[in-house]
Amino acid sequence: MRILLINPPYITWSARFGTGHQMPAGLLRVGGPLLDGGHEVRLLDAERRHLTLTAILKTVKSFRPDIVMTGHAGSTAAHPTCIEMLKTIKTACPGVMTVYGGVYPTFHARQIMEAEKCIDVIIRGEGEAVASALVTAIESGTPLHRVEGIAYRDGGRLIWTRSPQPICDMDAYRTGWELIENWGDYRCFGLGRAAILQFSRGCPHRCTYCGQRGFWKRWRHRDPVKAADEIEWLYRAHHVKFISLADENPATDRKLWHHFLKEIAGRKIPVHLFTSIRTTDIVRDADILPLYKAAGIQYVLLGIESTTAKVLRKIKKGSTTREDLNACRLLKKNGIFSIVAHVVGLREETFQTFRTALRQLIYYDGDLVNVTHVTPHRWTGFGRGIKAETIIQRDLGKWDYRHQILSQRRLSPAKLFFAVKWLEFRFHARPVRLWAILRTRDPFLRRQLIWCFLHTAMVWFGEVLFTRIDITSVAGAGRSSENRWRWIFRTKGAAAGVPQSPV
Repeated sequence: MRILLINPPYITWSARFGTGHQMPAGLLRVGGPLLDGGHEVRLLDAERRHLTLTAILKTVKSFRPDIVMTGHAGSTAAHPTCIEMLKTIKTACPGVMTVYGGVYPTFHARQIMEAEKCIDVIIRGEGEAVASALVTAIESGTPLHRVEGIAYRDGGRLIWTRSPQPICDMDAYRTGWELIENWGDYRCFGLGRAAILQFSRGCPHRCTYCGQRGFWKRWRHRDPVKAADEIEWLYRAHHVKFISLADENPATDRKLWHHFLKEIAGRKIPVHLFTSIRTTDIVRDADILPLYKAAGIQYVLLGIESTTAKVLRKIKKGSTTREDLNACRLLKKNGIFSIVAHVVGLREETFQTFRTALRQLIYYDGDLVNVTHVTPHRWTGFGRGIKAETIIQRDLGKWDYRHQILSQRRLSPAKLFFAVKWLEFRFHARPVRLWAILRTRDPFLRRQLIWCFLHTAMVWFGEVLFTRIDITSVAGAGRSSENRWRWIFRTKGAAAGVPQSPV
């Protein structure tokens, strides 16, 4: 069958001016098994090519696919874009089967299928095995109710098939790297060609605001040798020099993680890695952090979330402020950059909470701070505890962690916005830090710090100049519930932060 995988044209400030465009890893993972099944598969990265709907439709008509599949790593925020694109395709090409997957459609399948007639099938959960089984069933005429992990219509009736078991052998489904037309399209952190892969999936922890456990079910991992083989192949075959590990918690098993790092380090290939690791695991691995560096780990996103012990306990983070501090210091000691994730809205914010957070973040001495807004996805414990009237942002396109979603009693949306921008500016542009960057002795580290500062500044100015604050429901916020708009200079699209796991 002819299958067109489309990465929707959801474009962020970070992709344009920050870290760089990321490969549509999820679609590539789906594409590999489809190619191995003998199907004619093509990838259209409308995000990277900044395509209009007209241009996308032109490709669809030219390729004449039997099936169009789509999904996005920024699942919730990209949902409106996916729907608009699928409506356009279905209207012009009603005979094409449309298939939609990802985190948001997995947990909102009924709502989406009832509201959007442009979607024929939703894949729930991991897509590799389900997509392959779905296409095989369609091609052979097998009833779709035998395919696990999908939602579809049978006449006017909505059908939900049994949920599939998590993939046990992650190496059984390869990534369809041959679908990439131009490897030079994907670059990250100014370090050359970039790719995304996974060493593991899932997370054993139960942080209340995170939904990864609900989507991936349990922690699993690849064979360390095979994962290292793939990284080496990407470098030698396609000159990839930067790898983003799209893992929620790759260091969960110290022995396996150690094995993986040793495999990469032993190959002595000039590849740098970005990954997300818990501060508790960094502290646990203090003795092998030189191996982290030898393996090429250059950027570590630390989910510190808050500098307040009370908040950490409330969200069941499982770490302490002391461990968070030690993790930042240990990474710096070993020449590894720490990106500190700080979440706004986990408590009632005031100007004083921002001043306190700034002092603490400066004391932690991380290299970068990624300030995001708490987002109440309904499949998380945090989201289920949120009252509907406290949600002031109804546009899902703004549920990108860079826009305020929940009301604050003491700060208006405009004041909260400027408080966030003030914190980011004061942290990154303080004279002591700028001088520390300039006097960094290692030329490579100095270049990277300067690159990060310049591109962080570009995203910061873009958000300040072009972000609009939308008040679409303000019940409980001390204002009328009518739609009201507060503009900051003028209007532009959404923004996003550093690479992160699907939402």
